[in-house]
Amino acid sequence: MVRKFQLKRLVETLCRTAGVGRSGYYAWLEQVEHHAIREEQDYQDYLLFKSIYDAHRGKIGYRTFYMVLSKLLETPMNHKKILHLMRKFNLFAKIRRATPYKQIAKATQEHTVCPNLLDRKFEQDEPGKVFVTDIMYLPNCSGQMAYLSAVKDVATREIVAYEVTTLTTELVYRTLRKLKEAMIHSDQGFHYTHPEYQQRVKEMKLTQSMSRQGNCLDNAPIESFFGHFKDDVEFI
Repeated sequence: MVRKFQLKRLVETLCRTAGVGRSGYYAWLEQVEHHAIREEQDYQDYLLFKSIYDAHRGKIGYRTFYMVLSKLLETPMNHKKILHLMRKFNLFAKIRRATPYKQIAKATQEHTVCPNLLDRKFEQDEPGKVFVTDIMYLPNCSGQMAYLSAVKDVATREIVAYEVTTLTTELVYRTLRKLKEAMIHSDQGFHYTHPEYQQRVKEMKLTQSMSRQGNCLDNAPIESFFGHFKDDVEFI
């Protein structure tokens, strides 16, 4: 009001009428100005965030925001500010669809779950000794599904074996044949608990390890690969 009606000479009188001190008024005024500057800066940051968000088709979380911004900005933005801006402007990562093969009927009693021998020891130095595996669906424009079975070397982070076909137990067997003696880690999916799969693992002298039930972080390397694969590849 003071600025709007050019009442600067009446500040003392108005403060006395309102029962506040001049120092308190000026402190409040400075706070308002700082807030306005911060809001303008947040809006400018939002424009940058929105362009990045749209470029990733909304499939981006704060970690990926941090990596992209680190390349674009001279001074990296910290994670807390990124999370604050994402919440403030509703830039939430789109949730990926559940993998259809995991909705297969629960395993019968003959299926066996193996212990989690890997236990998230993802920092491996020797290539060809620890592999992680999983299956991902690949939709196309006709509405049909193909499935990708992939095996990742934890040490080199390379995909060392893969097969693309319909969802059958033969899919994981074909992938398995491409491995040598090592540890093979997976989730508790129907295919990996199947007696025939486990028998083939033993015949190949592979050590089988499994994630704990409902804990995707136990198989993080291959889950991460599939996640980025879905984000970066257009399915037709």
